[in-house]
Amino acid sequence: MNADGQVYVSLGQLMALQFQARGLSFIARQPRGSLLAGNHASRLRGRGLNFDELRRYQPGDDLRHLDWRASLRTGKPVVRSFTEERDRPALIVVDQRMSMFFGSVRSFKSAVAAELGALAAWMVFGAGDRVGGVVFNDERIDAVAPLRSRKRVEALCSRIVQHNQALNASNPDHEGDGQLDKVLQQCLALAGHDHLICIVSDFAGAGPRTLQLLRQLSAHNDVIALQVYDPLALNVPRTGQLRVTQGQLQVELAVQKQQVRQPLGDFLGGRLKAVASLLRRSQVPLLMFSTALPAADQLRDELGRRR
Repeated sequence: MNADGQVYVSLGQLMALQFQARGLSFIARQPRGSLLAGNHASRLRGRGLNFDELRRYQPGDDLRHLDWRASLRTGKPVVRSFTEERDRPALIVVDQRMSMFFGSVRSFKSAVAAELGALAAWMVFGAGDRVGGVVFNDERIDAVAPLRSRKRVEALCSRIVQHNQALNASNPDHEGDGQLDKVLQQCLALAGHDHLICIVSDFAGAGPRTLQLLRQLSAHNDVIALQVYDPLALNVPRTGQLRVTQGQLQVELAVQKQQVRQPLGDFLGGRLKAVASLLRRSQVPLLMFSTALPAADQLRDELGRRR
């Protein structure tokens, strides 16, 4: 199989993305232009502070940490000291369903999602946190438990590659069977609280149950959605023939005809807007990625970290 990074990816390609993930973070303070700045920043908790002990005040201590009750009780200024939480678990959720096996410009959605999943894993690993994930297709869901280990990143990337290289135009498409919701339900079981959950998908088949599950997940965890889309959803060509496939069924559409192009554009664009609306209602931060551009470049732009 030719793993060119545009239709299929290889383990070597995903492992090499470690270098492109350097300096990127979902949690660090974001510049003003970033989607995660402002209101969104408060939704990404980062590492918290755990109470450590009460001790005597020392010059230079933050006055906001003064414990007034203990100070009045002892007659001397006492401060609360804290230690930073470390080793935060993260779940990188990567969609490799048949709805992702499509691309009209540069890459397939499935390949872009695979790269984004690997980049997210390397970002988490670089921050010193535990990396785990869930990789799924139309029929199978594979989970990798979080662990702070390069080998665990490799294990997750290996699962992504296995699912990615199993995609084939002859595979059946089960978009309407609720697989996305099953995955989110499994995430609820895996992530009790204080996880970072990064979901990379086109969110095909999302509905009211998806919204409910996203709200449940984000109640006690930080959830961020990376939606992969193809530019065809925004701009259907005006000339030529467009071949649409679903499993073994192939249909050629004469897009130069207004009665064909208009409904197709409305359908594809409507799906994209519906998912964006659903994610806004769930209050999950949404980053959007096109198949027309390299995943790493778009991630830098979306996080506002491009120099």
